[in-house]
Amino acid sequence: MITYLSGRLAEKQPTRIVIDVGGVGYEVFIPLATYDRLPKLAADVRILIYDYIREGIRCLYGFMQDAERDMFEWLLGVNGIGPKIALSALSGLSSREIKLAVAENDVKRLSSISGVGKKMAERIVIELRHKLTDADLLEASAAPGSGGPVDERLRDTILALVALGYNQADAVKLAGSAVAKAGVEESVESLVRMALVK
Repeated sequence: MITYLSGRLAEKQPTRIVIDVGGVGYEVFIPLATYDRLPKLAADVRILIYDYIREGIRCLYGFMQDAERDMFEWLLGVNGIGPKIALSALSGLSSREIKLAVAENDVKRLSSISGVGKKMAERIVIELRHKLTDADLLEASAAPGSGGPVDERLRDTILALVALGYNQADAVKLAGSAVAKAGVEESVESLVRMALVK
């Protein structure tokens, strides 16, 4: 089983790359998010690999981040989803956006993925919901950026709502709605109050 490849980027296209590892070229299929993070041609690259072997077919799928590879594996575990749709999902939505859609039962958003209809989107929600941890929900609900004040307020609001007895999915929705309506100066206490007012 190949876990990662490290070598020279010999070819680069939006859906596939070739990595030269010691004179051997490995074809790797990738989502658009991975393509956007690749270095220039002929530069050194290290890419995480999902080694797909089914019914005599072997393909390598590559990702720049663990979260993307993990989500690819999760999606492959959903009945009716193969590598093509899983890659399409990660090309259209980030792993964080998929987690948030699952947490919020957002079938419409998941249906926007090429090759995913309403029934398959519902299946994704049902089959992936139990895999989401508290950490996944906090990551998914964090506003874009890393560790800024909005992220911290949102996280703290979600944790406060969970402590008050709300389930994780409802806490994520309520906190997200409160943060969207609130000003930048609102405290976590104010956000919790806003989330509790229907």
